[in-house]
Amino acid sequence: MKKSYLPSRRRMLQTSLAGAGFLFFSTLGRAMRPASTLPPKLSFGIANLKYPFKLDDLPYAHDAFEPGIDAKTMEIHHSRHHNAYVNNLNAALEKEPSWQSYSLGDLLAKLDTLPSSIRTTVRNNGGGHANHALYWETMRPGGSSPTGELANAIERKFGDLGGLRAELKSAAGSRFGSGWSWLVCDTDGILAVRSTANQDSPYMDGQLPLFGIDVWEHAYYLKYQNRRGDYVDAYLDVADWATVSKNYDSVFAS
Repeated sequence: MKKSYLPSRRRMLQTSLAGAGFLFFSTLGRAMRPASTLPPKLSFGIANLKYPFKLDDLPYAHDAFEPGIDAKTMEIHHSRHHNAYVNNLNAALEKEPSWQSYSLGDLLAKLDTLPSSIRTTVRNNGGGHANHALYWETMRPGGSSPTGELANAIERKFGDLGGLRAELKSAAGSRFGSGWSWLVCDTDGILAVRSTANQDSPYMDGQLPLFGIDVWEHAYYLKYQNRRGDYVDAYLDVADWATVSKNYDSVFAS
């Protein structure tokens, strides 16, 4: 008699139950894992903003960056685009009071655990608020230079500020569609240049955004049309690296 290699009904049942058990416990394990939270060393400044969020006044006039960044773009970018992100974010959290006590950084870091009814809105508008708050903070008429630990870290990683500028411009130019070019660091202070789509924030990946270049068309189209690279050069010329240096030092202060 030829030996059968078909599994017995008992073996098939055992295998099915084992597979079901593995699926159940692996799913349960995922559900029981602690939610992602922004590392405490990166929780300061913009990351600590809380509901109800508000649009701060700019610390300079709309025409402070002429001719590189025109006054009309600055006015529309801040008072309409950024303001819309703030209003939409507040409206979403108004419907979910249990999430109102979380900081902006933690909302973005815990995005996957938010109720599905507000998750996309918080992603787009919470990210938009965080990204733009940093954008305004790290520009200054005439620009400034990196200092202290940041200056040393830039030299180690990129050779010099010119090398960093080149990588930021490359990341901005290669971003297809809307998004951002970033200088980020982790909890060990390791620098990296990266790009994100739309209003996604590095906080979503547990990274600290130190400096960001907005490459949505609303940031430059009135003056530069399709010449994104020219706008990036103009923005880098007014980068406030002294403020970026202070934010970087905060990573080591805790």
